[in-house]
Amino acid sequence: MSIKEQFLPAFLEEIVGDRFGRYSKYIIQDRAIPDVRDGLKPVQRRILYAMYEAGNTPDKPYRKAAKTVGDVMGNYHPHGDSSIYEGMVRMAQPWKMGHPLIDGHGNWGSIDDDPAAAMRYTEARLSSIAMELLRDIDKRTVAFKDNFDNTAKEPIVLPSRFPNLLVNGVSGISSGFATEIPTHNLREVIDACIAVIDRPAIGLDELMQIVKGPDFPTGGIIMGLEGIREAYRTGRGRIHIRSRTAIEDVRGGKQQIVITEIPYQVVKSRLVTAMENIRIEKKIEGIAEVRDESGREGMRIVVELKKDADAQGVLAYLLKKTDLQVTYNFNMVAIVNKTPMQLGLKEMLTAYIEHQKEVVTNRSQYELEKVEDRAHVLEGLVKALNILDEVIAAIKASKNRQDAQTNLVAQFGFTERQADAILTLQLYRLTNLEIHSLEKELKDVQKTVDYLRGILSSEKKLLGVIKNEIAAIRDKYGVDRRSDIQDEVEELKVNLEVMVTAEDVYVTLSNEGYIKRTSKLSFTRSGGEIEATGLKERDYLRYLLEVNTLDSLLVLTQRGQCYLLPVHQVPEFKWKENGTAIVNVIPLPKEDRVVSVIPVRDFNEPGKSLVFVTRRGQVKRTELKDYYTSRSNGIVAIKLADDDHVLDVKLSEGGQELLLVTQNGMSIRFSEDEVNPMGRAAAGVRGIQLKEGDEVVSCEWISGDEGEVVVVSDLGYAKRSLVADYPVQGRGGKGLFTFEFKEGKRVKSNGSALLKAFVVKEPFDLTLVLASGDKASFSTEQTPIDERKSPGKPMAPLAKGDSVIDVLKLV
Repeated sequence: MSIKEQFLPAFLEEIVGDRFGRYSKYIIQDRAIPDVRDGLKPVQRRILYAMYEAGNTPDKPYRKAAKTVGDVMGNYHPHGDSSIYEGMVRMAQPWKMGHPLIDGHGNWGSIDDDPAAAMRYTEARLSSIAMELLRDIDKRTVAFKDNFDNTAKEPIVLPSRFPNLLVNGVSGISSGFATEIPTHNLREVIDACIAVIDRPAIGLDELMQIVKGPDFPTGGIIMGLEGIREAYRTGRGRIHIRSRTAIEDVRGGKQQIVITEIPYQVVKSRLVTAMENIRIEKKIEGIAEVRDESGREGMRIVVELKKDADAQGVLAYLLKKTDLQVTYNFNMVAIVNKTPMQLGLKEMLTAYIEHQKEVVTNRSQYELEKVEDRAHVLEGLVKALNILDEVIAAIKASKNRQDAQTNLVAQFGFTERQADAILTLQLYRLTNLEIHSLEKELKDVQKTVDYLRGILSSEKKLLGVIKNEIAAIRDKYGVDRRSDIQDEVEELKVNLEVMVTAEDVYVTLSNEGYIKRTSKLSFTRSGGEIEATGLKERDYLRYLLEVNTLDSLLVLTQRGQCYLLPVHQVPEFKWKENGTAIVNVIPLPKEDRVVSVIPVRDFNEPGKSLVFVTRRGQVKRTELKDYYTSRSNGIVAIKLADDDHVLDVKLSEGGQELLLVTQNGMSIRFSEDEVNPMGRAAAGVRGIQLKEGDEVVSCEWISGDEGEVVVVSDLGYAKRSLVADYPVQGRGGKGLFTFEFKEGKRVKSNGSALLKAFVVKEPFDLTLVLASGDKASFSTEQTPIDERKSPGKPMAPLAKGDSVIDVLKLV
């Protein structure tokens, strides 16, 4: 046969699928997921059994952990010593196990996540309660299998005389499966077992009167009864674990938050560091110092507050932003008949009871065989003592021991076992006292035989034995509940005032999208001039807002997106610095552009709404409260047509009029009440009917007929006309002329498009931004007052070929 003929073709998918399937089966069954009967993973079971076999029990001195690890690795667990020692360490840590299974001596780590000392330094022995997991293992109670090299036998499962899976919990990840079972109170779980034994049809609600929920060794407050019920019903559920805290008054009118219990599996040192970082980075005002005062008396973390700090507010912030409060997700998966299954509380208890029925049955069968054998021997001895002379005569007449045994069997009907016992009988047993004691022992043994046969023949008696034995463990090892349970999950609301110091500041946004927050002190120190602000070359200031750090900014874009940016989250810079690109603060797409920035203190303020105006003349009004969002990404602010984009967004308090001005010099004035409030994602209604090629360039509020309207063209021509010359019309009309463009060969052009319009009641300055990069400023007072349809006058000398690209009003 050639070499080629020895190979068979195979598909990669089949090979990989088969190999990974075998690997997954091994990981699930033999490494990461516990058995529902004893609640142990294989490595834990092997550690406990190896220690038991080596006599490393609570009544003996401690023994080096390295010796145990070596025994486990050499006899039962052919993997790295680190995985064995880590399993051993976990079983010795009282902040991880409800009832530690290993009694460690030396440095076995700490709740601060300090690692245990190397195994050559630490010592250990089985804890007293671990002996209850192993009790009766020598009485054929559980099946054994060959170890990895067929040199020894190891148990498939431990007798587990208490429900360890629920009491000590477990955490594990395998391929395709994970498990997360919390620790529970020993008394409650055993009481629940007894209740299920007494009433197999008991419902979950009744069981939850007994097992109120998890009970963590680190204590804390568990919130969410509904999550517990769901987990106990399906095996999956969510709860919140909160630290136990108290607010104490200290000298000088100050207060401090004292933490005495933290959530299960939270590392104390990391928690303290996280709280200290909040203080250092000033994410919240009011924390003076964070100290860890834990010691022999127990845990004590102190958060010392500054004078007049809001203690409840600071505590709420710490609960929300650190692991002082965490979410715990139940995922109660265990191996049942070699298969991983998600189990509820009752299924787990039922599986445990079935295991105990098997254990007690096997033990009773084993003990019955032993006592029946003893009874048989005693019957022979008592019978022999009643005919002692004949027995002695028969023995004396025999040639040797074998002949004597044969004669006793043949002459008196003894069995070989009885005959052997008679021959080994010591002479002192022939005394009167000893004869009575043998008869008494026979009676006692017969009673034991009847008792054991009763257990094996009656399930009621069998269950009675289980109840008595687990009740004895409950009474011996039970502890009071450590975690309190609250029905409802308390919502954490953190007031902004707690997090941020109220301060009046300036926020600027440039044309190229550079944003910064500046203190008023920095503005004053820089000369108090707007022009002195830091800008890149050819960039210019578009928005200058005087706001408070407790305010929020609504940032609205051309493409109809809305972002909520709290003022305190705008990066702080000095007045002469450029700031940072706005894309570093909010996720603004490259092709989008900011069209309006509106400061807001209270989104629920009645009567306030946002009015949107688009280039195509659409107008929309929506209540302000609809734009509150906790998302960092943008939300849809308005629905736009493909060829449209947002021109401007204004904050309205109601009862005003809108003036829309178009590029081709048309204008319309109508009441905002004509635009009915609509949903956030609505497209709006028509504000003005546009001619082809025209678009809206400005929208302004008008209140009454006082004031003037200033319009500015792309060649810097401007003029004022009276507001009274713009009568209120119905929404959606063609509007009226507000500017006349000069045309002709011999006429000097005053522009081809309007850029901006402004309503003026008090004079202010306007700045023209030119295509050449230059700027020119003028006061609205300088613009001539003229009729609506008039050509205006040049407000700044423009070089040939230059034009105005933007008009700014900065106050």
